[in-house]
Amino acid sequence: MKKGIFSLLLSFGLLFPAFSQNGYQPSEENLKARKEFQDNKFGIFIHWGIYSMLGDGEWVMHNKNLNHEEYAKLASSFYPIRFDAAEWVSAIKASGAKYICFTSRHHDGFSMFDTQYSDYNIVKATPFKRDIIKELANECHKQGIKLHLYYSHLDWTRDDYYPLGRTGRGTGRTTHGEWKTYYTFMNNQITELLTNYGPIGAIWFDGWWDHDQDPDFDWQLPEQYNMIHKLQPACLVGNNHHQLPFAGEDIQIFERDLPGENKAGLSGQDISPLPLETCETMNRTWGYRITDQDYKSTKTLIHYLVKAAGKNGNLLMNIGPQPNGELPAVSVERLKEIGEWMKIYGETIYGTRAGAVEPRPWGVTTQKDNKIFIHILDLQDKGLYLPITDKKIKKAVVYKDKSTVKFTQNKQGLLLELAEAPTDIDYVVELTF
Repeated sequence: MKKGIFSLLLSFGLLFPAFSQNGYQPSEENLKARKEFQDNKFGIFIHWGIYSMLGDGEWVMHNKNLNHEEYAKLASSFYPIRFDAAEWVSAIKASGAKYICFTSRHHDGFSMFDTQYSDYNIVKATPFKRDIIKELANECHKQGIKLHLYYSHLDWTRDDYYPLGRTGRGTGRTTHGEWKTYYTFMNNQITELLTNYGPIGAIWFDGWWDHDQDPDFDWQLPEQYNMIHKLQPACLVGNNHHQLPFAGEDIQIFERDLPGENKAGLSGQDISPLPLETCETMNRTWGYRITDQDYKSTKTLIHYLVKAAGKNGNLLMNIGPQPNGELPAVSVERLKEIGEWMKIYGETIYGTRAGAVEPRPWGVTTQKDNKIFIHILDLQDKGLYLPITDKKIKKAVVYKDKSTVKFTQNKQGLLLELAEAPTDIDYVVELTF
């Protein structure tokens, strides 16, 4: 669109007409970034911190009620000698993913970047003394991958994260500071992240739910979101609070479930018209767990990516790096195999929106320009009925080899006559209308 059109449409309520965010009006840069985010469709989540040394996931401090002073001693031995930002980004780029979301600071309070507002960070508290986010940011910019940053709203270590939430109560904090100093600390760190590392695609917040049983607790999110949008107007704000988006948020996040599903019990919220993203693990855990080798198959992961696109969302697929800095070998294998599939079928995912037919047990549809892509994931028959009545289909072909697919269309819909019952991971039929 021409410059100014976004603002004009927004002022007349033509963008997201049924969804109000209490007066928040995103900038043109922000609206453009939202579209690019939707077009990218596929990202990789990285949960990594000193918790990886214990090999028991990122919640180990809370789950084991570890004293925060004892836990902090892990930092003095954290030396991920095998970390190589170029190898990480290259492997992720080869998968077809377009962005990385990295945990800058998780609930344990340890910062994976060089911050002047706390000595409890990767540069000052470890013998490694390298700024992980700086190296990742430089490599992402070099290889054309967008960098998003996860940031925890809660903290199991600091005394000024007070009043305490419903998690991290067993970490041995006996003195209590003031919320206002913690809030200032967070905003100072976020300012660093948006000032010292180049363009950041999104800030991905987590932890709001820690005070969801205290209706009087004020996270002061509008002021924080406004600060982010002033520092980098194109930086998107997302919050994993399991609610409809709040004022100032630019994307809606779903955890361990596709939009509209709630199998994991964390995503029962309605679906907004904002860009959608669902995050899911490759195995069962987010942070590295030495006993978790229960990795999903490549087919399952591809199906999740395709189904997310069919529900108009992105997939943010997680990897938990090892304490030595390497991505687990199985994760790298999955990235490679997904990448091989994306080399062939990526155009049926990138830049698409949910298609003309809503998700069905057999699969989903995506759409771009005058093309509808029928993603057949589970079909035992050679015939497939599609209730497409408002578009005149001119041609139908098998996407991978462009062989013709016979079809008939009438006022009841479209019937595809396949040469055989599909056996591919994703049998894609391309319709032109």
